[in-house]
Amino acid sequence: MSRRTPRLNGWARHGVSIGIALFVVIIMIAAAMHTLDARDQAIEDARSELDLIAASVASEIDDARSTPFDPAALERAMPERVLRHERYILVSDANGQIIATFPRARDVKGPLVNQLGAGQPLLIFAEKAGALRISLDDGGEALAAVRNLHEPFGQVAVLHPMHGVLTDWRATILYANVLLFITAVILALAAMGYAWQSATTLKSQAAYESLRERMNTALSRGRCGLWDWDLARGRIYWSASMYELLGMETGQEYLSCGDVNRLIHPQDDDLTAIAESLAASDTVNIDHTFRIRNRKGEWVWMRARGEIVRDGWNQPAHLVGIAVDITDQKTLAERSATADMRLRDAIETVSEAFVLWDADNQLVMCNSKFQRLHNLPAEAVSPGLPYHEVMSLGTPLLVRAQVPLGERPQAGARTYEARLADGRWLQINERRTKDGGYVSVGTDITTLKRHEEQLLDSERRLMATVADLRRSRQTLEVQAGQLSDLAERYLEQKAEAESANRAKSEFLANMSHELRTPLNAIIGFSEMMEHETFGALGNERYVDYCGHIRRSGEGLLSVISDVLDMSRIEAGRLRLERETIEVEEIITTCIDDLRTAAKAKGVILTTSGTHNQAISGDREQLQKVLASLLRNAVKFTPEGGAVNVRTRIMNDAVKIYVEDTGAGISPEALARVGKPFEQIDTPLEDGMRGSGLGLAIARSLVELHGGTLRIRSVVGAGTSVRVLLPIAAPAAALSFQAATQPGMDERAA
Repeated sequence: MSRRTPRLNGWARHGVSIGIALFVVIIMIAAAMHTLDARDQAIEDARSELDLIAASVASEIDDARSTPFDPAALERAMPERVLRHERYILVSDANGQIIATFPRARDVKGPLVNQLGAGQPLLIFAEKAGALRISLDDGGEALAAVRNLHEPFGQVAVLHPMHGVLTDWRATILYANVLLFITAVILALAAMGYAWQSATTLKSQAAYESLRERMNTALSRGRCGLWDWDLARGRIYWSASMYELLGMETGQEYLSCGDVNRLIHPQDDDLTAIAESLAASDTVNIDHTFRIRNRKGEWVWMRARGEIVRDGWNQPAHLVGIAVDITDQKTLAERSATADMRLRDAIETVSEAFVLWDADNQLVMCNSKFQRLHNLPAEAVSPGLPYHEVMSLGTPLLVRAQVPLGERPQAGARTYEARLADGRWLQINERRTKDGGYVSVGTDITTLKRHEEQLLDSERRLMATVADLRRSRQTLEVQAGQLSDLAERYLEQKAEAESANRAKSEFLANMSHELRTPLNAIIGFSEMMEHETFGALGNERYVDYCGHIRRSGEGLLSVISDVLDMSRIEAGRLRLERETIEVEEIITTCIDDLRTAAKAKGVILTTSGTHNQAISGDREQLQKVLASLLRNAVKFTPEGGAVNVRTRIMNDAVKIYVEDTGAGISPEALARVGKPFEQIDTPLEDGMRGSGLGLAIARSLVELHGGTLRIRSVVGAGTSVRVLLPIAAPAAALSFQAATQPGMDERAA
């Protein structure tokens, strides 16, 4: 409403000015119309009066014709009003010549027609023409009425100039115009006064609005608001800053007590309680703290101060005041109380004795440890007691020793050690506070003092030990020289051992090649002799001996081949020839090769799982691995047992299991199986143990393919060997080039 008031006042001010102007214009138009009507009416009245005057004068002249005509007497007999306003009368004879003029002072001569105008209807029709408007010879206008007279007279003409006709009209119009002008001036002055008053009011309202805006800004910045409570009517006015404090939009101009009570916290006094307390007491001031809900539903702390005022002695009372947002103060007070409580708890929980003195050397606060260390009673730790009184009630310190810690004397800081009556030691640190007081912290250093004594004793013993160490150092230096010599010898012997190992590997590789050539001849010739290719040997024992020679040679050749393969692997001379291989093809080939031997021993060979999987590897070496595993399984499986080859494909690898139902391997022996030249205690049927390189070679070949070999065995239940081979060749494929002389691999082949 207050924002629309200046605009409405402006409209009203302009409307009043426009209304006054319109009123003046209407009055002027009406006056002009009235003036014209009055002029026409004055002319009509003058015509009627002129016609009557003409008839009256004609009658008077006709009555006077019997006597000698006396113009003077006739003039005297005429009423005064007949000749007023410049009217005059002309009398003519029968010839139309003017013989008399009234008033006689007017000197008019000549024919009457010259005065009225030639062809004038008045001269012809006389009274029948009535009063007409004519033009005089001097150019003026006049009203004229003519009457015929009896002889010897001709006609009488009564003329009234238009200037005279309108004399009364002009006087009336002048008076009316003067009144209209005065009225217009008065209305203009009233309009000007109203405009001035409106301008003054607008300035006052602008100043009021500016002051109001400044006050609202000041109240808003100060987070406070004005309120006016009409106690009699029960309605409350809030300033805009009050709504802003609560985050509410300015709504209705007045609020009821119920509206405000719904916003006040239930635990705080509402307006009804405040009104009752004011009515029950003689006080006119209030200072009340309460919580009120804002637009977000949060509780805001307010402090309201007000005073009862009255506009007049018989006017209703108003409680007018200000409300200040004290939420931050409340929050700060709560935080201060919480911080003070936490500070007291922290001081109480510290392990040192704490005491704080003010600038007047009076006790501010202390913890229970300070009270216990000095044996102070409860009444001695009351805040405000002087220092000498507090310390006089406790146990005095026996020994004080200043401890230099580098403090400057002017800094008001000192540290000293004191001994209590019970033998305990304290280190007391005193520091000045900014307000002139000081804080004292006492730390129990009894344990440190004891440790100090122990350290002094240890130092003495350490010095003795150092002397012993000096004596021992010379001995250690001699021993260090001896150890250095031994280390050099060890390195030399290690180098010799590694050289001997390489020589051994080279020797085994060379000897294995050298031994295979005569063994091939022995095996070949013994086989020919066993089959009696070129004729009978003469005795059947020779045939049997040849079989033993062949089998022994084959066994020795197998051992030499294993030694050769192991040497090539250790020397890094083995090279894999990779190709795509079907797992089923390798398994079938190896089982077919051993089926005769297994059948002769009474061992059943079976397969299970999925075999149709291609892998990347060396066909010959993989067949050697699987054949070695199958031979071992058949060898250590008793008659009537079974050997099963199971395949499983998992992710990007193939798992091949060789499982038998033999006697199994003990855990102690299983730990050695797979190492070069390691053998288990179970002998073969012919009493020989073999080379012990089969599983070692198989493990090495599997690892060269990027796979793993694992053995699980249970004594009395059998053995399971799992070979895991990647389907694709590893990214860093192992390839060993032959490092021997040219022709070495050809001789081995």
